[in-house]
Amino acid sequence: MEKAVVWLSEIGKEDVAIAGGKGANLAEMYNLGLPVPPAFIVTANAYAQFLAENELNEKIAELLSGFDYENTAELEERARKVRELIVKAEMPDYIAEEIIEAYEVLSSNEQAIVQEPCFTAVRSSATAEDLLTASFAGQQETYLNVKGNTVLLEAIKKCWASLFTARATYYRHKKGFSHEKTLIAVIVQKMINSDKSGVTFTIEPVKNDKSKLVIEAVFGLGEGIVSGAIEPDYYLVDKETLSLVDKKIGIKKLEFTRDSSGKNIKKELPPEKQREQVLEPWEIKKLAEYGIKLEQHYKWPQDIEWAIEGGNIYIVQTRAVTTVEREVKRKEIAATPILTGLGASPGVASGVVKIIWKLEDLKKIEKGDVLVTTMTNPDMVPVMMKSAAIVTNEGGNTCHAAIVSRELGIPCVVGTRKATEVLVDSMVVTVDGAEGKVYEGKIEELEGKEAEAEKKARAEEKRLKTRTKIKVNCDMPATAERAARHEPDGIGLVRIEFMIIAGGVHPAQYIREGRADDYTRLLVENLEAIAKHFEGKPIWVRTSDLRTDEYRNLKGGHLEPIETDPMIGWHGIRRSLDEPEILKAEFKAIKGLHEKGYKNIGVMIPFLISVDELKKAKQIMEEIGLKPLEDVAFGVMVETPAACWIIEELCKEGISFISFGTNDLTQLTLGVDRNNAKIAKLFNEMHPAMLRQMEMVIEICKKYGVETSICGQAASDPAMAEFLIKHGIDSLSVNIDAIEKIRELAARVEQEIFEH
Repeated sequence: MEKAVVWLSEIGKEDVAIAGGKGANLAEMYNLGLPVPPAFIVTANAYAQFLAENELNEKIAELLSGFDYENTAELEERARKVRELIVKAEMPDYIAEEIIEAYEVLSSNEQAIVQEPCFTAVRSSATAEDLLTASFAGQQETYLNVKGNTVLLEAIKKCWASLFTARATYYRHKKGFSHEKTLIAVIVQKMINSDKSGVTFTIEPVKNDKSKLVIEAVFGLGEGIVSGAIEPDYYLVDKETLSLVDKKIGIKKLEFTRDSSGKNIKKELPPEKQREQVLEPWEIKKLAEYGIKLEQHYKWPQDIEWAIEGGNIYIVQTRAVTTVEREVKRKEIAATPILTGLGASPGVASGVVKIIWKLEDLKKIEKGDVLVTTMTNPDMVPVMMKSAAIVTNEGGNTCHAAIVSRELGIPCVVGTRKATEVLVDSMVVTVDGAEGKVYEGKIEELEGKEAEAEKKARAEEKRLKTRTKIKVNCDMPATAERAARHEPDGIGLVRIEFMIIAGGVHPAQYIREGRADDYTRLLVENLEAIAKHFEGKPIWVRTSDLRTDEYRNLKGGHLEPIETDPMIGWHGIRRSLDEPEILKAEFKAIKGLHEKGYKNIGVMIPFLISVDELKKAKQIMEEIGLKPLEDVAFGVMVETPAACWIIEELCKEGISFISFGTNDLTQLTLGVDRNNAKIAKLFNEMHPAMLRQMEMVIEICKKYGVETSICGQAASDPAMAEFLIKHGIDSLSVNIDAIEKIRELAARVEQEIFEH
């Protein structure tokens, strides 16, 4: 049985499946030598075991299906029942004992005569949060000042239950994340009783200025800044010189502190301290250095939370900034704003003001209104999605409201101090989220200039043509429209596993129940919802790659065999050929889509190691009335060394394209289990053996006119992308938020090649 607890030293950033996004990033920072408070992780697997032991999976699935998610009252009631199921269930003894033992180690203090349990922060860390494609900031809970075995175990169950708050459940549903697939780990971290707290953005987040970083700081605990309850100090730092470019000292009326019992208390600051600068110059510089180090390590702008206690800086969290976009240059207008604040999310929108004083007021919001409040909170996410714009009294550029608004693409102005005084219900206003200004009335000139600037920026993007096609990985209908707005050259990977999870039934169970047609219909509906946004562009759909340990929560999943090593076991094409009715159902979905006019959809075979497998797969496609290569583009994933070394034979047999799957190819080439934390440091997609194999495959495919691509995570890595472009790869299929970055890199690299 897998361990229920892991320490930060045992895992790294690749271990999101074990420790969730926050946990994996904490471990990565700890192992980089950054000052991270000690912590252990209650793994996502422990949560899965807890659900299984208490037989909760089917009950949860039943509660969260078959109703209208826009019905807020019903959503809240169903989510409450799920949370209640989790909190009331018993934690298995073997999990509880392992947690308590780790807590004793965390609490140990060699200098203390009497060992006392320490205060901890118990933080949820969902396996779908803090990813580059979607920030789940604040969607689950954190419990501070937790002390004692019983209280700790209860807090962990509450964190598990918080995966099913109404706001988190709605957010996952809207973003296309499966409830069943999303697991949750829990971080148990020694509390820092901070004198100062804050956040660092390693990019200026509103104008997307990559040469600057932003630090926001308050006195006391970090709850004040993340919730937006306190107006923070604002420091703008030049990343090259580490010099302070600009600062705004916030009026910090309050601070959150901890009393001797561990309870958080809100304390009013004396007038002289309210306007006092929080950070010393050396602290600003050190925080900037840590931010730059993290951005360089992750190769992407970071959103970092930190705390200072007794002059010591601690990094408590980092995650990718998910809203890096092109800067849109705009002109000023003559109108005078009636309200100003911090521009927190760019864009311009007009609408009717609705003042929200309490949660009960949320029902006033209709689509297209301007939500005005003291400070938004995560419970407001469903109505934020309906709003044309957000305006708040409090908060800074890096509060939760600002982050969510940027991700949703909603103009947002925060920190106005008096929005709820100046603005009144039913007033029509225009909100400029980039400049931090609110105008009375509908300012058509401003909206027009915004649209013109946006159109110009998109036109500039269109002019950026590259020989190397830049495609996108897209698995869910919910993200297809957003992906299409970046105008990629097609979809280089559609994983149907996400659609299978949404259906709730294991493909093998469809066959056992004689419902193969239902499986086909599920795929047709979901694939068509994606394909309609990519008319005329190639879309490569990977047939199912179901590892036997990953889909046990689906109906029929409990019948999956137990394998000693599912990673290199019965999955991919080897399983599809053993269960041909599943593969036929998938091929019939492709045929059905072609009959609907989507002839741009091709098929990609995973985990192939022989020419015989390719031949048999093509034969099965012919049996359902489609001719590979002639009727449909037919390719293979190159994710085993075997596929690399028989590539010429595969080309001779006949394939339209290949796509590198670098996760599996790396682990199989290097003999490194990518799920094993102890050897994660050896996992290197840029290893010479990897690069030589890929170079060889590209060269042979060119000889036979076979298109080459890559769809693994490494495609979004600038170093890998540059190597492959220089060696003539035909396309790169990247994550949505990496499209522009990799497109610009491709243009630069191709220009260098041309010049030489």
